[in-house]
Amino acid sequence: MSVKENSIVTDMALAPEGHLKIDWVNAHMPVLNRVREQFEKEQPFKGLKVAISLHLEAKTAYLAKVVQAGGAEVVITGSNPLSTQDDVCAALVEDGITVFAKYNPSPEEYKDLLIKTLETKPDLIIDDGGDLVTILHSERQDLAGQVRGGAEETTTGILRLKALEKEGQLKFPMVAVNDAFCKYLFDNRYGTGQSVWDGINRTTNLVVAGKTVVVVGYGWCGKGVAMRAKGLGAQVVVTEIDPIKAVEAYMDGFTVLPMLEAAKVGDFFVTVTGNRDVIRGEHYKVMKDGAILSNAGHFDVEVNKPELEEQSESKRTVRRNIEEYKLKDGRKIYVLAEGRLVNLAAGDGHPAEIMDMTFALQAMSLKYVNDQYQALGKTVVNVPYETDQQVAAYKLESLGVSIDTLTPEQKSYLDSWTEH
Repeated sequence: MSVKENSIVTDMALAPEGHLKIDWVNAHMPVLNRVREQFEKEQPFKGLKVAISLHLEAKTAYLAKVVQAGGAEVVITGSNPLSTQDDVCAALVEDGITVFAKYNPSPEEYKDLLIKTLETKPDLIIDDGGDLVTILHSERQDLAGQVRGGAEETTTGILRLKALEKEGQLKFPMVAVNDAFCKYLFDNRYGTGQSVWDGINRTTNLVVAGKTVVVVGYGWCGKGVAMRAKGLGAQVVVTEIDPIKAVEAYMDGFTVLPMLEAAKVGDFFVTVTGNRDVIRGEHYKVMKDGAILSNAGHFDVEVNKPELEEQSESKRTVRRNIEEYKLKDGRKIYVLAEGRLVNLAAGDGHPAEIMDMTFALQAMSLKYVNDQYQALGKTVVNVPYETDQQVAAYKLESLGVSIDTLTPEQKSYLDSWTEH
C-alpha cells in the first residue's frame, strides 16, 4: 500500500482501527459492492482525479475506495468539522488516497483543508452541503476550469446549486443526488430517523418514552425523526411553514403547533429544516427548564446559539457533546453537539445498509456526469430514473426479495389509449 505523503491527518498510528471500521461497513454494503465490481471492469474514471467532501467516516471511506477502484486518483476531505473520524482518515492514506481532514479543526483550518483538496485540480467532485462548489464559485474560481461536473448529497447543497443556476453562475453540471427516490425515501427518512435518535440517546442517556419531542420541519428527514420518536414512546409535536406538510403531519397523527407554542411544551427539540434561526431568542424565553436542543440540518445555524448566549449567565460542558446554558432566570437549556449534525457529530451517522443505497447512487451519478458532462450543460440535473431503479433492484437482490414484471399484454395495455 502506498502512503500519500502530502496528506494532512491527525495520527497515522490510528490506521488499524480505521481499517476495521471500513471492513465492517464493506461487509454490509452489498449494493455498493455490485457497483465496485462494475467499476473494476469498466474503469470509468481512469486517468481522472476525483475530489470528495463528505462526512468522513467509514461508509464514506468505502465510497472513496469504490471510486478509486474505478481508476480514479481520489482526494478526500470532510464536510463537517465534528464528523471526521481520524482513524478512518489514516486508513485511507494507507490505501493510497490523499486525505486533507482531521477531527474538530478550527473554522480557518477547516476551510484551508477544503481549499487544499481543490488545489489538487480535480476533474470531478462529490460535495455535501455545497462547500466545494461555493469555494469554486467564489474566491478560487481559478480552480474551476478543469472540473467536468459532480454530484451533490444534500438538500442544503442543492438549494445553493439552484441559486447559482438561477443566477446563471453555475460553472459545470451537478447531479442532485438528494432528489433521487432511493436517497430521500430511504436515506432521509429511515437513515436520519434512526441515526438522529442514535446520537441523542447515546449522548444524553435519557429516556424518550413519555417525553414531548418537537420536530421542526416535516420534510423527509422530519418524517423519519417523528416516526422514530413515536416508536420510542414520545408525544410528537411538529412545526411547519408549509400548509401541505402541516396537514400531512396532522393526518400522520402528530400535533401541529407554531414554534412559539411548541417551545412551551417540548422536552427534546430536533431541527430539520435547512434554514436558519428556526429556534431563536423568543423561543428560549418560554422553554421548560431542562429542554434539550439538537439539530439534524446540514449547518449549525438552525439553533441560534448567539441569542441563547445573550440570555444566559453561564455556559459549561456537562457531558461530552452537551453544553448547558444557564439562563438569567435560573432555567437550564442544553444544546447537543454544538448545534451541528447530532447524528454525525454525536454518533456514527446513518446505518451502513442505508448509506449503501445512497453511495451507490453517488458513484453511479459520478459516472453519469463524467459520461455526459458536455451534453448536460451548466445545470443542476436529476439522477436518471433508470439509475434509481437499478440501485433499488440491487438492494432487493441483496435482500433475496423478488418482484413481479409486466407481461407483454400488460405493457401494451398501459401504452394504449384505446384498449380498455
